[in-house]
Amino acid sequence: MMRRLVVATRNRGKLVEIEAIMRIDGLCLSALGDWPAAPTTQETGSTFLENAVLKAMDAARFTGLPAIADDSGLCVDALDGAPGVLSARFGGPGLDDVGRYELLLNTMRDVPEPQRGARFVCAVALAMPDGKVHTAMGELRGSIAISPSGTGGFGYDPVFFLPDRGCTVAELPEEVKNAVSHRATALRAIAPYVRALVNSD
Repeated sequence: MMRRLVVATRNRGKLVEIEAIMRIDGLCLSALGDWPAAPTTQETGSTFLENAVLKAMDAARFTGLPAIADDSGLCVDALDGAPGVLSARFGGPGLDDVGRYELLLNTMRDVPEPQRGARFVCAVALAMPDGKVHTAMGELRGSIAISPSGTGGFGYDPVFFLPDRGCTVAELPEEVKNAVSHRATALRAIAPYVRALVNSD
C-alpha cells in the first residue's frame, strides 16, 4: 500500500530534489501544485521553523493528507544573519536568483575573505491533518565567494563556497549536494517520522 504525502511546494525542482533525498518504500510524494485551488501560505513567521510549520499545516488542512514543507535560506555572518527568512525576497520582488546573489556580492564587496562566513539553514515540518507536527533542522556552513561559479542548483548556490571541497554548491555533482546539503540533513532527520507514517495502518 502506498502512503501519499503532500510536499507543500509548487516548485517541481524542489519536489524532485526531495524525492531524490527521501527514498522511502511505500511513499508517494505529490506537489501542492496538484491542487490548483490550494491557497498560498503567507510566510509571516520570524524564523525558518515557523514558516515551515505554517506551510505544512496549511497544506495538510487543505488536502486532508499528511504534508511536509521546508523553509530555507542564507544567513550571512557579516550581515548579522541576513537575508535569513527573507532570502527569496532579498532586494525586492523585481529580482531573480541571479539578481539576488549579485546584490549580495555587491553588498559584500568590501568584506575581507576571513569575514565572509555564512550558512545555509533549512527547517522541515511534517504536519498531520489532525494538527500534529514534527520538525527538524539542517545546516551547511561555508562562505560567500568573491564571484559566482557553477551552473548547478538554484538560488544562492553559485556564490556559496565550501572551503573543505574547494568549490561552490553550484559546482557539486547533484548526488553530492543531495548528501551534504542543509535540506538533506533536515530531511534525513524527519525521515523516521515519515517511515512511521508509511508503516502505520
